[in-house]
Amino acid sequence: DRLVREPHCSFLCTGRPITSFALHANLWKYNPGFLLAAEQKGFQLLTLTGKDPRLASLDTLSGEEIPLHFLLRLHEYIIQVVFLYERSGNYMWFGALRLRADADRSFAPFRQLDYGRHAGALDRQELVLTALDGLDVRVPRNVSRFLYEQRHARFLECRYHDARNFLQLYPEDSSPQSVDFRRKVKTLLHLVAQVLTKLDIPFWLSSGTCLGWFRQCSVISYSRDVDIGIFIVDFRSDIIAAFRDAGLSLKHKFGKVEDSLELSFLSEDVKLDIFFFYEDGDIVWNGGTQAKSGRKFKYVFPRFSLCWAELLELKVRVPCETLDYVTANYGATWSIPVRSWDWKSSPSNVQENGVWPPSEWAELIQVY
Repeated sequence: DRLVREPHCSFLCTGRPITSFALHANLWKYNPGFLLAAEQKGFQLLTLTGKDPRLASLDTLSGEEIPLHFLLRLHEYIIQVVFLYERSGNYMWFGALRLRADADRSFAPFRQLDYGRHAGALDRQELVLTALDGLDVRVPRNVSRFLYEQRHARFLECRYHDARNFLQLYPEDSSPQSVDFRRKVKTLLHLVAQVLTKLDIPFWLSSGTCLGWFRQCSVISYSRDVDIGIFIVDFRSDIIAAFRDAGLSLKHKFGKVEDSLELSFLSEDVKLDIFFFYEDGDIVWNGGTQAKSGRKFKYVFPRFSLCWAELLELKVRVPCETLDYVTANYGATWSIPVRSWDWKSSPSNVQENGVWPPSEWAELIQVY
């Protein structure tokens, strides 16, 4: 209130109805004195809690209640405090703001809040101490990068309940070969994330890898590969060299940037397939090529946006509309495992797309 009366309050006193602060949850200790002091200043407090997702797993589906948001109201002014929790993928998570049935829905303009419409994930931020209207506060060193992350932070939690039901019907393969495969996939995915983050190329889990995350919160052990998607507009010509420098070998390169580009690498005995997606009106598609015949195929999906998720202790992107994406690729029976899969005919969304001219095979069908 001292700042409100004094002329040097230039930022916090501009009439902005909501000011948001983030708080590292591990630094928060409940102190009744804080709440009492806020009440004595005239603030009203709304505490919003939720289940701790870090305690959820295939073994237990319940988590203890943790604070997610504080809303402090003084007259028509709102201060939102967002709790950030450290997740195993070395990122910070915040929860969705969900009102209980008996909550006062007029307490705040909830639709105008910067945080809480969805759960979100943010990279760890390097913070710098600065003075704001005479108050010592910390802000991200790279403000523009943080604001970009905040706009694209939506996070989807693994569907543990459905995954546990699935695994009761189809128990996970615990053979040494499958355990070793999951270990290799984890190593490979972490490497992929490092390479593509350095190139500033966003990617998402696609095909069988996306299905494994969505259906069983894991990888499909009999798939023997890792599938990712990249929008063709994000293609960079140095992507092949970057993966080679990281120790992967190029297995094949099909198509061209203008049409049906596809790359495949090998890491140990695990294949990495990179499918490039092309936007076309209200659909997106990626291409496929049969090396021996030059036949072309396309796989059509409804448009989608990207969300963050966690797989194998890594923050990765998935299509936000995951069910639509998986159903397009695998049909309505996607929840039933299929071990015999023909990439040219099994997918629900595959279409014939012509044949590459034989005169261009040397350039467009490269197998190593």
